[in-house]
Amino acid sequence: MAEPLPYIGFGSRGFVMSDDVLIEENLEEELQDLEVSGDWSRGAVLWSTDWTTETVISQLDKQNIDLDPSFQRRSAWDEKKQSLFIESLALGLPIPQLILAENRKKRGSFIVIDGKQRLLALRRFGSTKPNTGFTPLKLRGLQKLKNLNGKTYADMQQDLGLDDDRAAFENSSIRTIIIRNADQEEYLYEVFLRINTGSVQLSPQELRQALHPGPFSTFVNEASAASQELRATLKLKEPDFRMRDAEILLRFLAYSNFIDTYAGNLKVFLDRTTEALNDDWPTREVELRTQVTEFENALEFTRNAFGDKFYLRKWNGKEFESKKNRAVFDIMLHYFSDQTIRQALAGKEKDITDAFVKLCDQDDFRSSLETTTKSIEANRIRFNRWGDAVQALSGVDTSSKKFTG
Repeated sequence: MAEPLPYIGFGSRGFVMSDDVLIEENLEEELQDLEVSGDWSRGAVLWSTDWTTETVISQLDKQNIDLDPSFQRRSAWDEKKQSLFIESLALGLPIPQLILAENRKKRGSFIVIDGKQRLLALRRFGSTKPNTGFTPLKLRGLQKLKNLNGKTYADMQQDLGLDDDRAAFENSSIRTIIIRNADQEEYLYEVFLRINTGSVQLSPQELRQALHPGPFSTFVNEASAASQELRATLKLKEPDFRMRDAEILLRFLAYSNFIDTYAGNLKVFLDRTTEALNDDWPTREVELRTQVTEFENALEFTRNAFGDKFYLRKWNGKEFESKKNRAVFDIMLHYFSDQTIRQALAGKEKDITDAFVKLCDQDDFRSSLETTTKSIEANRIRFNRWGDAVQALSGVDTSSKKFTG
């Protein structure tokens, strides 16, 4: 029987990412973005229960646990690691708990807070029905149950000689924590951000996609995954499994369409953008697809202007830093997504670089790229001063694109 769980222990580490890819805001900065009012955890009840593997697969089959098939493209685990996880279950080895939240918009269904990679492995292996969108997993690289190498779950169900292994797998216990009656979405964000998952840390964009599903959310996921220019920029061989590429694209679209509504809270800004464009998708689809095309053009233009070694990096007063910077992404893509500006700046690559270096030599501008980057003042400084510099170089009026919040 399920028992009330009064407390979950959380880790405190921030995001982990390769130095040559992108600077991530730290955990404290993410938590500061939570818009909390009153008793933010009021009403939330945490339950601990032991589901069997068979029960979890049944919940996944019924789509009661939200795992979009497109998530396969963003799996952090290769097939060998997924296979070893399945083997661990069949051997009865202990595995980390799952944490799910009750989806208040869809009775009887759950949002994944922690455990997506484990659930993706189970979904793939347990995918025996046609047209699920998931590719069935054929086990490989097993170290103990070598007789299961090359087998699918369907094979195990059909082969009487594998009955013992199948039963052990299906009856394996998975500790599952379920959060019910969370009145405020920010409570789920806080749980999401504080969970210690070892070497693979969570990204708020994953939870945003789950909490705000819709055609625009799907579009951002698919368009960022398909972007060759973004993949090259972030040095990714595959779509980013923590959806940081999707968040870069979402930030671009948010500033492109709603820059005047920014009120100093980036999380709320991105959430509201997602909600609004999910609702407006039927009337704005063509426009948004065009904006993504210009996003690609802006990335290419920025790379050509600054060179592969320096683009989308901050000048620290002495040199361009080795890490890419999301605040620099924001301003470069915002202005260079305008075809008229790009055409007017053709052949002025050195002037563009010199103008940016000159701005970065100003303490307040450089600070707007490295500390409190989400504040209204920091946004105003970096967007508007770079807009002035672009206008001076190109002769194109940039006032309509400036930050007025």
